[in-house]
Amino acid sequence: MTIRDPRAFLEHLYRVAVERAQPVHGMGRFLPQPPRGRTLVLGAGKAGGAMAQALEALWPADAPLEGLVVTRYHHTPPRPKGLAQRIEVVEASHPVPDAAGLQAAQRILAMAQGLTPDDLVLCLISGGGSALLTLPAEGLTLEEKQRINRELLESGANIGEMNCVRKHLSRIKGGRLAAACAPARVVTLTISDVPGDDPSVIASGPTVPDATTCAQAIAILQRCGIAVPGAIMSLLEQGALETPKPGDALFANHEVHMIATPRQSLEAAAQAARQAGIAAHILSDDMEGESREVGKVHAALARAVARTGEPFAKPCVILSGGETTVTVKKQPEGVPRGRGGRAGEFCLGLAQALQGEARVWGLAADTDGIDGVEDNAGAYVEPATLARAQALGMKADEFLARNDAYGFFSALGDLVVTGPTHTNVNDFRALLVLP
Repeated sequence: MTIRDPRAFLEHLYRVAVERAQPVHGMGRFLPQPPRGRTLVLGAGKAGGAMAQALEALWPADAPLEGLVVTRYHHTPPRPKGLAQRIEVVEASHPVPDAAGLQAAQRILAMAQGLTPDDLVLCLISGGGSALLTLPAEGLTLEEKQRINRELLESGANIGEMNCVRKHLSRIKGGRLAAACAPARVVTLTISDVPGDDPSVIASGPTVPDATTCAQAIAILQRCGIAVPGAIMSLLEQGALETPKPGDALFANHEVHMIATPRQSLEAAAQAARQAGIAAHILSDDMEGESREVGKVHAALARAVARTGEPFAKPCVILSGGETTVTVKKQPEGVPRGRGGRAGEFCLGLAQALQGEARVWGLAADTDGIDGVEDNAGAYVEPATLARAQALGMKADEFLARNDAYGFFSALGDLVVTGPTHTNVNDFRALLVLP
């Protein structure tokens, strides 16, 4: 099979993966019957707006439906013609929380009060909810929570570690929203953006039990060198900020359903490649590690395939997902801070390690359409990437040193820009190896 335009082909696979993760495809089979009492919808995440619209379309028109969902700024999809709005959607900041997210979390917690056993709470949870649903523990200000969040994001901690800390510094995450909903029935519908699809990690698990502890949160803070106010540290040390644990009776009447996962999106992309006559191999849907190093490992595999036909025969596509990390390096005074996210840094490490391999192309992009805080979803790598950069006087290692993948690929015209996709199953990576 001849691929005339490798970039267009890889972007097609990305679009297929994103489409598979749209909430309307997986939500319907998990919806319960309307209850005798109220149906209250609460939620948070980058897919929140699309999840709310999917629910409005699928829920019986004559059955009451109300609630509030918070999503990232500019991540509310256009409303389909004729679809009545029954769920309020508000927008707030991600990845660092802001006052709008704080206000939304306060309202959501207030809405959960006074429910009865006849009521149903549908919780719509997706990645990004940790920042969007922010309600700091008593004694912790929003400004302090913002600082802690920024330092966590730059520390190299993985998503499970970051969310362990977030849960113990919150009044709504780590199962606390579920506690507030008692004694109503709670059904959580979630889109996974985390390695292993653990619902207690997705958006810091506001409606599910939390097995992590205050002691673990302290250890992460200390290892990452992140300070918290003395009074908060004392509460952590005393266990006063502990979260509801597995086995707690408050979760007895609760259900959790995954309506979209990274694996499903990778399998959809693999099927699309096979339909085009290209063999597809999924390495993993839950890869973690430093983005640039994961890029180098992918490059080593792709070069082996290109040169020896092992471990996969050519032509083929190599796919992977998960959530890598970027440890942001401090720069000397006067050196501007770099721009970019996990996908871009992966691509920069990939390009550097491929060394211009003539038969390998690659694309990495975040499935929410935003790589970190920039306006691109990710970036594209081709055999001529390093040579084109050199012709412009750019050295990949210098851009890596200042975490400036955005600047590197922007200069080459190789950013992948899609805008918000209204879903989120995290990183998508695809390498195309041709004969």
